[in-house]
Amino acid sequence: MNIEAVWFLLIGALFVLMALARRVIDRLPMTGAMVYLAVGFLIGPAGLGLLNLDLFDDRHVLRLITEAALPVSLFAIGMHLRAACGDPLWRLPLRLAAPAMLLTIALMAALGVLALGLAWGPAVLLAAALAPTDPVLANELRPLEAGDDEPLRFALSGEGGANDGAAFPFVVLGIALCNAGPEGLAHPWALAAEMTWGVAVAIAIGWLMGTLSERLIAMLRIRYGNALGLDEFLALGLIALCYGATLLAHGYGFLAVFCAGVALRQQELRATGGARNPREAVQDVTPAEQEESSQDPKLAHAHLAESMMAISVGLERFVELALMLIIGCVVSAYWREMLAWMPLLVSAALFVAVRPASVMLALAGSTLDARQRWMAGWLGIRGVGTFYYLMLAVEQAPQAVSGGLAPLLLAAIVGSVLVHGVTASPLLRWYCRGQPRSGPGRGPGSGPRSGPRTGP
Repeated sequence: MNIEAVWFLLIGALFVLMALARRVIDRLPMTGAMVYLAVGFLIGPAGLGLLNLDLFDDRHVLRLITEAALPVSLFAIGMHLRAACGDPLWRLPLRLAAPAMLLTIALMAALGVLALGLAWGPAVLLAAALAPTDPVLANELRPLEAGDDEPLRFALSGEGGANDGAAFPFVVLGIALCNAGPEGLAHPWALAAEMTWGVAVAIAIGWLMGTLSERLIAMLRIRYGNALGLDEFLALGLIALCYGATLLAHGYGFLAVFCAGVALRQQELRATGGARNPREAVQDVTPAEQEESSQDPKLAHAHLAESMMAISVGLERFVELALMLIIGCVVSAYWREMLAWMPLLVSAALFVAVRPASVMLALAGSTLDARQRWMAGWLGIRGVGTFYYLMLAVEQAPQAVSGGLAPLLLAAIVGSVLVHGVTASPLLRWYCRGQPRSGPGRGPGSGPRSGPRTGP
């Protein structure tokens, strides 16, 4: 059999199927990620055996692929969040990305030690890998466009963008405890300083590069008519430069890329005064007028931001397909172990108890109503971020993963893709039906939304 021909046929058929069936899938209680996961399982060792990926033998390649793909999604999320930095709306994702994540890690680590009998190292590693929500699979939960300030979407999107990087130091802590035991905490202040530096330098580099890049490109276009076209090169170049510079500075690259997207959007918001939705500003521009509009001082900033966001979202679709196929192939080799009682217990505890409790506590005192807090507690999708931390653990603490962590993490990913994928669309439709709609043009930082504006 010509394997190359089979692969071309398979991928081509999958692309065409998703293009033709997208609207049908959107109307059903399912997601594209569920389709990709199922196809990955079928072509894996439990099915046709077209792709056999070993979690340990292929760990470096799998980690690199995941690490290269995640920043695209994080950048896209940052570009969606168009609210001024002083807007109280930002407190919602910060509550979810910090207190809620810390509570999740603490509760899941305690569950690992007390209920599963894990040592503290594997327990912390398990908890930290499960803590971040997924930036790739949560497309339905994002703001409908830049300027949509519906609080639930804004909170969940901001959380998914920030906590993939914010969870990194706790994964490092878990790996240190796995490799060195209690001696891994022999110098706690040094470890705390390293974690603080990683977060601080990531925010600083991401914000600086996003801000300077937007200003430089806009200036070159408006004043000199340069840096026109090839916006996909600009988007990918900024993502790669930001991620690489942060790694060289020993910071957390995922957080930096997210901050770069937010910073670039902030520059657009500041340049346009927030008085007009950026999509509306450029939607009447014809393809023949794009180059001219890119040099117009009134449109250049909106044109740049919307173009880079659209490119990132387009690339993200390919990222989702590739990564879910890979995860499906890996799951195909571990599905029996994933059906044991421990993986099912961990997933159920995370989805039904730990995540909702953490979110309710973190959002206590906010002006989100009970329904919004309940929705935020349930819609905590786990996916590609968890898989990346699994691969990082396989590389740096293989004995912990071989001791049984892999089925626990993979079961949580599959369970989230299926359970949250089935429930997300109906729940969001139910939620939006109860919300009054209002149009754009409500002042700085405002935009179209599908629900009431409620700050924390």
